[in-house]
Amino acid sequence: MSKATEKAVMGKITSVYGVKGWVKVFSYTQPKENICQYKNWTLEGGSKNGSVTVLSCKAHGNGLVAQLKGCHDRDEAKQYCGSLISVPREELPELPSGDYYWHQLQGLKVFASGSDVEEKVLLGRVDHLIETGSNDVLVVKKCKDSLDGRERLIPYLPDQVVLAVDLEAGSIEVDWDPEF
Repeated sequence: MSKATEKAVMGKITSVYGVKGWVKVFSYTQPKENICQYKNWTLEGGSKNGSVTVLSCKAHGNGLVAQLKGCHDRDEAKQYCGSLISVPREELPELPSGDYYWHQLQGLKVFASGSDVEEKVLLGRVDHLIETGSNDVLVVKKCKDSLDGRERLIPYLPDQVVLAVDLEAGSIEVDWDPEF
């Protein structure tokens, strides 16, 4: 997939809402309402895939509800249930220096360095991240030439644990004991 067509998954349509074709949305964005700023969604994984135009999107209770163009009743809305919502990555707002989207960190090699390590040690690659509430966690899995086959959970704490992120080099440097 070319850079121009790469998508970022922003949420999921979970169920129908009411009888007029609205759907309930679980947003992966922070804050959750940010998904509403995108007026064109690509849906995949439901029984009706493709591009849709969002006519309205708003907070409702603890979640969000959205009205999609061409979706007028509950039966039409059911076709979208279970669909992942994505948008082109190029539409994502630029972040301040030192901040990263999760998709930018996934796949990067993770090297241990710091006071406990004499030379850099390859721990593995970032497979995915977990949101824990207090801080995000890098899930690092083995890769070619990694120290061992262990999976590591490394807190994403800039300047404390995460010393450097180099997107061009495809690496993250962490202050982490390789034996842990």
